[in-house]
Amino acid sequence: MADSLDLIDMKLLEELQADADRPNVELARLVGLSPAATLHRIRRLKESGIVRSISASLDAATAGFPLQVYVAVTLQRHDEAAHRRFAEAVRSMPEVISADWVTGETDAMLMVLAREVAQLQRVLVRLSTRGGAARVMTLLKLEELKAASPLPLTAELP
Repeated sequence: MADSLDLIDMKLLEELQADADRPNVELARLVGLSPAATLHRIRRLKESGIVRSISASLDAATAGFPLQVYVAVTLQRHDEAAHRRFAEAVRSMPEVISADWVTGETDAMLMVLAREVAQLQRVLVRLSTRGGAARVMTLLKLEELKAASPLPLTAELP
């Protein structure tokens, strides 16, 4: 569906990324549509999968998670069963807030939140015992350099 996005869709998506809490009437005014047409477009964008969810962005440290740790994981085995086992283990851990398969020397990169070192240690042990990790490398996040940014929808447009 990305190919079928028009300029109004892109403007609407940019506005939603900037502040998804805006009332529909305000969004409609910003993109130049009626409120009904705006609501219809938002529904269509959700149904297409471009808009996965509309949610609040929380500050992890303020919410009680001072330890924010990138975890690079190398698996013991690299077959389909091992990948499935690791994925299931990661999905069952609420402390893991994001996880991606990656290329390079490691197999997966995770973001783990913890209230204290002991909690982080328990997560790392579970990754090895339940997830099949052979090697786990942690990188403590010191300071946010750049917050997650909106998608650059119009960056390449003429």
